[in-house]
Amino acid sequence: MGGMKNTDWSPKRWLRIALPAVLIIVWLMAAGLGGPTFGKISDVSTNDQASFLPASAESTVAREWQLKFVDSNVIPAVVLLTSEEALTQEQLGEIAGLSKKLGGVGGVQEPEAPATTSIAGPIPSEDNKAVEFLVPIAATGEIKEVVGELRETLAASTPAGLSVYVTGPAGLTADLVSAFGGIDGVLLLVALVAVFIILLIVYRSVVLPLLVLFTSVFALCASILVVYYMASWDWIKLSGQSQGILSILVIGAATDYSLLFVARFREALHQVDSKWAALGRAYRGAWEPIVASGSTVILAMLCLLFSDLNSNRSLGPIAAIGILFSLLAALTCLPALLVAFGRGSFWPFMPKVESGRNHKHHADDTAGMTEETAADIGRGLAGVGGIWRRIGLLIARKPRMTWVVTLVILLAASSGILQLQANGVSQTEVILGQSNAVDGQRALAEHFDGGSGSPVLIVADQASQDQVLAAVEGTEGITEASVYKGGGRPDPAAEPVVKDGRVLINATLKDQADSESAEQVVVELRNQLPAIDSSVLVGGVSAIALDTNVTAQSDLFKIVPLVLLVIFLVLIVLLRSIVAPLLLIVTVVLSYVATMGVSALVFNHVFGFPGADATVPLFGFVFLVALGVDYNIFLMTRVREESLLLGTHAGVLRGLGKTGGVITSAGVVLAATFAALGIIPLLFLAQLAFIVAFGVLLDTVIVRTLLVPALSYDLGDRVWWPAKSTKFGQGSSVPATAPEPFESAQR
Repeated sequence: MGGMKNTDWSPKRWLRIALPAVLIIVWLMAAGLGGPTFGKISDVSTNDQASFLPASAESTVAREWQLKFVDSNVIPAVVLLTSEEALTQEQLGEIAGLSKKLGGVGGVQEPEAPATTSIAGPIPSEDNKAVEFLVPIAATGEIKEVVGELRETLAASTPAGLSVYVTGPAGLTADLVSAFGGIDGVLLLVALVAVFIILLIVYRSVVLPLLVLFTSVFALCASILVVYYMASWDWIKLSGQSQGILSILVIGAATDYSLLFVARFREALHQVDSKWAALGRAYRGAWEPIVASGSTVILAMLCLLFSDLNSNRSLGPIAAIGILFSLLAALTCLPALLVAFGRGSFWPFMPKVESGRNHKHHADDTAGMTEETAADIGRGLAGVGGIWRRIGLLIARKPRMTWVVTLVILLAASSGILQLQANGVSQTEVILGQSNAVDGQRALAEHFDGGSGSPVLIVADQASQDQVLAAVEGTEGITEASVYKGGGRPDPAAEPVVKDGRVLINATLKDQADSESAEQVVVELRNQLPAIDSSVLVGGVSAIALDTNVTAQSDLFKIVPLVLLVIFLVLIVLLRSIVAPLLLIVTVVLSYVATMGVSALVFNHVFGFPGADATVPLFGFVFLVALGVDYNIFLMTRVREESLLLGTHAGVLRGLGKTGGVITSAGVVLAATFAALGIIPLLFLAQLAFIVAFGVLLDTVIVRTLLVPALSYDLGDRVWWPAKSTKFGQGSSVPATAPEPFESAQR
């Protein structure tokens, strides 16, 4: 473009050596410090659902009161032994001896004096085909290891012919932690291999994919290091799912930003001999959209700080840190690597300086068009070939028909959102793979009350305990209730434990504690008990699940408008327009709704999922809208740049032609990295993987390729309102023989 050659960067010789060397060394140090934390970050993460609720939640307050009664923080495990036939007296005698062995397992809660054991049981079922023990596990220990030792003890000591399960909250938590075991290694490996293969196919270079992956891994190492210390200092709550999302997000985002910079660098290498001059041109063309895109995602993620769920609130800064280092790596580490390797970065197909590359025009390219449209095509599609030329011609010929048809398709896809079931799922449905605890919960429901081992906890005034107890016992869905009289084996003669004038009532549920019917029991108790005791609290596993779902749905309606407002303001500043940002916001929201509609149909009718976690719509929205705007920023900043020179119509065509290949490549890479989350056998991550992967592809292939360019072309200069139309098309025109800097990475 005119005037660039006079400003090409040509640093002194010592700087050419020192600058890339220093930058590479700094990032190597970050990788050296951050790499070892990969194996330790699980030590500072938690998967306790209760810890993610706000302090004001009723179940949280009830849990604090519970700790006063039991004097410790414990997670109950339910040990279940089942038989196909009725248990014999001999078997029951052997099973009774397990109590002492289970109590000797490290991590099992010590009994409170004068009790001699903290384990309740053995408790036989009514059909005499099952026996259960309630084993309290200290939450301060490693739940996974304690449950594993319990299972080993049972395997070695249980009479032959019996099926053995360790389930309940502790067993489910242990299996959940095991499911997250793939995050540290396998997940990252799958994502990196997928990215490498895609880049290898797209760029047909062995070196470039490695440089991009080094950049992404360095960014991840730095991110992990910062997040690890923030979690260890209790500044944030780090969960297994946040840990997995961070890895995928950084790899995907850093690769995306890197590809945009690579495209500009490759374009410049076709224009100038000096790799440093090419680097300068790449910076001038890439820094603004990369910084704008990264800033938009960071601000969108930080909107999660306004969430009431601690898990959502913590994901905000965690993701923002990841995007920040992705941004820094793409603008410092990658350029240093590219300039160090020069044209060799693209080996074996190294770009050469070309004075011009003529595109063969076909006679029917502009047949039947007005002279003005033909001129726009001549300027806008000069040097653009292949699929991007064909798409550009379609938009130039029939812009309105293009965006109307695209809009109808997206609206049709959006109708599926009415079938989205995002009201939460039971914990037994969260784990998709084989799970001893999940199998145990199913077996437990066959022989005992489904809520056995996970009672509803009611904290009431001592003065009203009899009335509250009677009301609880009379509630449908409750099989039995009793006032807490201390740990260990029940003693009918014992007095209720009283703390600060209050008692604790344990109520056993008929159905599984985290089922929808159990949550309805909690709702009923919360509606009726305050009439007896205005200060009564209803907590427990069922209440935690209910409060989590309610809070997640509240967060959705709070965070969505805030994210849209933040993105809209950033786009106004970037594009210096109101219409264009509004257009982009509407299209990404439409893309999100269409994605959720298709996802609902796939989840219900293809995968047969039981529903979705209540946080799925919010996470899907934040990632899709923020990342979807990324690609539109890449497109529209280039469109605006070209429109200032060629006019809006030609600028739209040229901007699409110049960015089409790199944005599509970036979209495929990001979709592949998020799809890698699907290898973790957890419902939430499998659903998020599909939503983001499909949504990104929909956005890059349909919305950014057809809808946005066609709408912008149809609006013409009005898309830049309130900027004056005379401002556009005043630069030097680009001849039809202008060199094509970047042909969708396919050359």
